[in-house]
Amino acid sequence: MVAARPRPQVMRLTDAAADRIKAVMAKAERPIEAVRVGVKNGGCAGMSYFMEYADKIGPLDEVIEEKGVRILVDPKAVLFLLGTEMDYKVDKLSAQFTFNNPNQTAACGCGESVQIEPATGGVPRHA
Repeated sequence: MVAARPRPQVMRLTDAAADRIKAVMAKAERPIEAVRVGVKNGGCAGMSYFMEYADKIGPLDEVIEEKGVRILVDPKAVLFLLGTEMDYKVDKLSAQFTFNNPNQTAACGCGESVQIEPATGGVPRHA
């Protein structure tokens, strides 16, 4: 009998991202089950990342529990986000979540939208 190959984790979180998600969820006006992450069509490069509060876990959501937080990956985004590291960056003029995505092939000049190719064969490409 052939052993099943372990399933790769869709996303990883840095400590900074996990800490910021904890802080944001603690200040939410209503109880939040998790934060949902995905991609949507739009922007000058073709796609953009999105994050939103999730009141419940959908039956097809990819659930990631790491560093004390729960992230739901939108099922339509799994192949686009496979191997991504989510971080939270703070500099003098801004603070934002960033996505270090091996499937990203380009980004617009302002950084608001990206081009992403789906991962092939369940293994993320390395840049």
